[in-house]
Amino acid sequence: MEASRYKSIIQRTGLLLVTLMLSGCKFALLDPKGEVGVQVKELIITALLLMLIVVIPVILMTIYFAYKYRAGNTDEEYAPEWSHSTKIELVVWIIPIIIIAILATITWRSTHHLEPSNPLVSDNETLTIEVVSMDWKWLFIYPDHDVATINYVAFPKDVPVKFVLTSDNLMNSFFIPRLGSQLYSMPGMVTRLHLVANQAGDYKGFAASYSGDGFSHMKFIATALPDQQSFDSWIEKVKSAPNTMKDFADYRELAQPSIDDPVTYYSSVPDNLFHQIVMQHPGGMMSDMMDMPSSGDETKHQHGHEHQSHQQMNHEMNHSDQKAGHQMAAHGE
Repeated sequence: MEASRYKSIIQRTGLLLVTLMLSGCKFALLDPKGEVGVQVKELIITALLLMLIVVIPVILMTIYFAYKYRAGNTDEEYAPEWSHSTKIELVVWIIPIIIIAILATITWRSTHHLEPSNPLVSDNETLTIEVVSMDWKWLFIYPDHDVATINYVAFPKDVPVKFVLTSDNLMNSFFIPRLGSQLYSMPGMVTRLHLVANQAGDYKGFAASYSGDGFSHMKFIATALPDQQSFDSWIEKVKSAPNTMKDFADYRELAQPSIDDPVTYYSSVPDNLFHQIVMQHPGGMMSDMMDMPSSGDETKHQHGHEHQSHQQMNHEMNHSDQKAGHQMAAHGE
């Protein structure tokens, strides 16, 4: 009896401690600092409340019936032959169907509205940042400024940011919880994620997909600077950094697996570095042409490559057909 009492006290104390510890946690998804994050939060809360319409009554009825028909209550009517109620059947089917229909409608609309590749509506010009997930660090390239950073990204608040993502090796997932959606980065492919921070501050970002030994260390800081002037000053600071990335060989050296890399600035990067990273993987050309942002000159350059690729493919197909024809003729003889 005494042991049972102590066990109960320990359990209650443990529950209290867990509750106190959880009260200090900050749930980033429920504390958004950007337009997309706010919409994601509203979607989560709306879906949760709709599902609770079913969950709460079930929990309450479970407690009610367990108490009502407890062994010590001999006053309640006992009906062992009862097996069906049309009213109950209507309630347990119609209400969930209505909730599912509402959830399906909300999900359909929000899926299209929150599509990561959709540009955000803003009076400010969109800032493009190219992102490469590596083993086990993040490379951020600023194509309009010819600089890059490791495990740190900065941008002005209230300015839409277009993150253009790829991976150097394994597939990964880019996630800044307080700003909004996560998105996969894949080798040889390009994906696009539009986010905006409406409040200046430092926000934690990390890899949301397992990618090997250093996965848990793939973290970075995303800083929303107060204004454009602060961002320009930061860019000048990066441009004065001693580190440079002269060519793709330097990039390959950087891409070697490593853990806990410090924040590093590169004052210069090779032209079209992101393009080269995508193209190093088989099949990278097609996704690169379709998804990569490019200037007019780059577009012409890419179309030239596409035209040459088609010519080469047609030549190889014709050569293959001719070879097959010769073989069939020789076999016929």
